[in-house]
Amino acid sequence: MEVIQLINKALTAAILAGIEIRNVYSLVDFNIQLKEDNTPVTIADEKANKAIFQVLKNTNLPILSEESISANYAERKNWELFWMVDPLDGTKEFIKRNDEFTVNIALINRDKVIAGVVYAPVTGEMYAGIQEIGAWKLLIPEENCTFEYLQTNGERLSGGNKQEEYIVTISRSHQNAATENYIENLRQVHKTVKTVSKGSSLKICMVAEGTANIYPKLGPTMEWDTAAGHAIAKAAGKNIFHTDLKTEISYNKENLLNPHFIVL
Repeated sequence: MEVIQLINKALTAAILAGIEIRNVYSLVDFNIQLKEDNTPVTIADEKANKAIFQVLKNTNLPILSEESISANYAERKNWELFWMVDPLDGTKEFIKRNDEFTVNIALINRDKVIAGVVYAPVTGEMYAGIQEIGAWKLLIPEENCTFEYLQTNGERLSGGNKQEEYIVTISRSHQNAATENYIENLRQVHKTVKTVSKGSSLKICMVAEGTANIYPKLGPTMEWDTAAGHAIAKAAGKNIFHTDLKTEISYNKENLLNPHFIVL
């Protein structure tokens, strides 16, 4: 399959996962449990994961998902093209019912992102990007939404700053002293610095669409948290760097923990 055809599959998978997530979101009880790393998981994560696998398995590409990590490094280090999935990014935001959670699906070639989809099931924000083609945003996509439809009917993302102030987007649920210090340093450089809290990979998408200038993440994240947003940011002319602001972060490492990074 061509990359656009693959991303069309990812768009379908994200929308179907979003339906499952919204169905659980309307319930009183999410059946919240704690995983081995003490992070929460709900039946929405599981149902969304299953919906995504049902669609993506037809592409015959390996799938690395937060909710079903089955391949060890000895196997996956040989993967060339594969999917990286977070079926519900921002589970804490989901539990808080603040709508700031997403479905993340990225297409990766060895250790580099080449395309991705980020979908916020409640607000209906759909982002998709492909390297060398571009990134687009569309509100309330139809179930049969394609990348071509996004290109025709969505807003193209260029990463251009749309704000007079210097906007720093930060985590709504994972703030720390290192990030606060980083922001203080930015205040020494920029005349007016404003912080905007946001959940999930929507922070990366804010930089891609130009509603934020920078997103510093000086705390732990996993590769599936960033891969899809990274692809969209790159397609929009932005990137995710190590804190040296030069080296792009990579994927499918033996340890799937991301380094501290800056999106700009």
